[in-house]
Amino acid sequence: MNRHPLLRRVARIMLDQDPEDRLDLFALCPQIKSFFRERRLHGAVRTAGDVVFAFVIFSGLFGPQTPDRNVAIFLSWGIWWPTVVLGWFLFGRMWCGFCPFPGVGRVLQKVGLNLERPIPRVLQKYGVYWSVALFVLIIWVEETTGMKESPRETAFLILFIMLGAAVCAVLYPKQAWCRYLCPMGRIIGVGATMSFTEFRPDHDKCRSCSTFACKRGSGAENGCPVYLGAFNVRNNLDCLVCGHCLKLCDRDSPMLNLRSPFSELVLNKGRFITCSFIIPFLMGSQIARFVKEGLLHPWFHHDNPLYMEMLAFSLLLVWGFFLVYGAVRLGAVLFGVTEDESFGRFSPMIPIFVPLSFAGELAIRLNYALTHAQDFFPTLGRQFGLGLAGWTFSLSPWILPVLDVAVLTSSALAGGHILSRFIHGDFEGMVTRKRHLAVLGVIWGFVFLYLGLLVPYVSYGLSPGP
Repeated sequence: MNRHPLLRRVARIMLDQDPEDRLDLFALCPQIKSFFRERRLHGAVRTAGDVVFAFVIFSGLFGPQTPDRNVAIFLSWGIWWPTVVLGWFLFGRMWCGFCPFPGVGRVLQKVGLNLERPIPRVLQKYGVYWSVALFVLIIWVEETTGMKESPRETAFLILFIMLGAAVCAVLYPKQAWCRYLCPMGRIIGVGATMSFTEFRPDHDKCRSCSTFACKRGSGAENGCPVYLGAFNVRNNLDCLVCGHCLKLCDRDSPMLNLRSPFSELVLNKGRFITCSFIIPFLMGSQIARFVKEGLLHPWFHHDNPLYMEMLAFSLLLVWGFFLVYGAVRLGAVLFGVTEDESFGRFSPMIPIFVPLSFAGELAIRLNYALTHAQDFFPTLGRQFGLGLAGWTFSLSPWILPVLDVAVLTSSALAGGHILSRFIHGDFEGMVTRKRHLAVLGVIWGFVFLYLGLLVPYVSYGLSPGP
C-alpha cells in the first residue's frame, strides 16, 4: 500500500477534516485482529495484569506500611490511574477488556458458583446512578482518609471493587458488575466517547444474521460478557473491546476503526444519561480536589479532627458539582437550542465539557505520577533490600505547570471545536455569533478556573513537606 495516501488519510481523520471517515484497523493490520480473535496473547496480557494486581494487594496487606518502603502505592496511584485515564483517549474502553477486577468472578462461574439469576430491571434502570455514587464515594474516601499514603487501605480499595464484581458474578450470568455497577468502567466509558478508536459492527452484514452468536454464545464459546453483542454496539459507552465476538461472528462483521475523537461527541450531543450524569460529578470532584490540595492545603494538612476534614471535603464536592451543573445549564441557555426534531432533547455543554473533564483528571493523575516517579526505584530498593538508592532523578519545577497548561488549553480548543461543529453543522443558522462567543466564554472561564486552582495545587505537590 502506498504510504503517503494512507498518512494523508490518517491526518484528515485525526484533524477532523472528514468527520464521517473511518479507517478499519483490522483490515489495515491483520495482526491486531488476530490479537483479539486468537485470545492467547490477549489472555497473556490479562494474566500479566492479574499478577501485578495480586502483587499490589499482597504487598499492600502484608508489606511495609509506609509509602517510602512499599511500591504498591505508586503502582496503584502513579501507574494504574494515569494509564487508565490516558487509555480513554487512545483506546476507548479497551482497558476494561484486560481489567483484573472480574477475574475472581470468572473463576467462581467456571467452578459452578453462579445462581444465573436474571438481571433485575432496577439494576438495568438505576445502575448508572449507583455506579456514579460509588465513584464519588471512592474519591471521597481517597481524599479524606489518606488512602494514597496507605498501602493497606489501597489494597482494601482494590479488594472492595473485586468483591463487588465477584458478588455480581455469583448472582448473575457473565459480567453484570462491568455493565451496570463498576464505577471505573462507567467513567472510562464516558471518557471513551472522545477516543481515537471505536469498536463497531458492519450493520449490513449483521442484518442477515439469525443466530446472534456474538451475544448468546455458541457451543463452548461464551457470548458478549456485558450482554451486548457486536450488532448492538453504537457508541463507546458499554463495549469492553474484549474481542469475544470476533471468534463467534461468521460474517466477519466486527471492526476496530480509527476515527476523529470528536465524531461521537458531536453525534450523541450529550443525549445519554451516562454522560449527562457523570460529567458534572467528575468535574466537580476535580475542582474539589484542586481546592483541597491547593488553596486549602494548609488547613487540610493541619491537625484537624477527621470528621471536620470529611465534612469540609463533602461540602467541596457538593459545591463543585453544583458549580459545573450550573455551567452546563447556563451554557445550554446561552447556546439557545436544547431540542432537535430528529433526536429530541440534548445537552450541548456535556460533549463540550468532556475534553475538559478528561484534561482535569489527567492533570491530577499525571501530577501525582511525575512527582512520585523519582522515588519509585529507591522505594523498591528499600522494600526488598536492593541497592537502588541512586536510581532517581529530579523533576524540573517548570515541567508540571507547562504540561498542565498544554493539556487544559488543548481541552479548551477541543471544546471550542465541538461547539463550532454544532453551529456549522446540525444547528447552522440557529445560533448567533453572540451566543457562540458567550458559550466560548463559559468554556474558557472554566479553563482559567482550573489553571488558577492548579497553581497552588502544583506548588504544594512539588514541595518537600506537607
